[in-house]
Amino acid sequence: MLSVDNGLSYNAKKALEKGIIFGIITTLIYLIVVIVTTPALQPITAIIAAFKMNSVVILGLSAGIGAQVFLSSYSSSLGCRIDKKKKGVFAGSGGSSAISSFFSFFSLVQLGCCGTWLMILSFLPSIFGSTFSVILIEYSSLLSNLGLAIVYGFIAISIIKLRHEVKQKGIQSIENSDTTGAQKTKKSYPRQGES
Repeated sequence: MLSVDNGLSYNAKKALEKGIIFGIITTLIYLIVVIVTTPALQPITAIIAAFKMNSVVILGLSAGIGAQVFLSSYSSSLGCRIDKKKKGVFAGSGGSSAISSFFSFFSLVQLGCCGTWLMILSFLPSIFGSTFSVILIEYSSLLSNLGLAIVYGFIAISIIKLRHEVKQKGIQSIENSDTTGAQKTKKSYPRQGES
């Protein structure tokens, strides 16, 4: 298994390992899509072009998804549920990840990568109208970066929720131990008038 910092707790190590694995899988999936949709180029050429054009998106999505998996796994091990509302934060960030990667593929078309996306682009005017399609193509890099920013926004919200949950659980456990201690103290002293 992957080697991680010894200063982390067992739960944190396991969650971090899981996050790293999912981050690597995300990168591999992205690159497989690039290779499959670029039959005209050698796989290594397509991968190099993808990294030259979209390294921020590729690495950003991988790190973002890895962070989401880490937070979800770590929060579950602590007994916290930061994604309890509507499958919450992770549904939103997962959608943002998909949108970000989708737009990033369009920016590769001009390099000769992802030729299959040209066919998808040809359908855009009939679905969205020519003006909207031109905007999608022209600003594909900006839109993919915006999607990436949304992913990290959801991650920040998850971190805040997790800290709040951990703090709340810490306060509750202190209150519970205080209550138990008070009850024990009460039981150990006899009431007045009793021998």
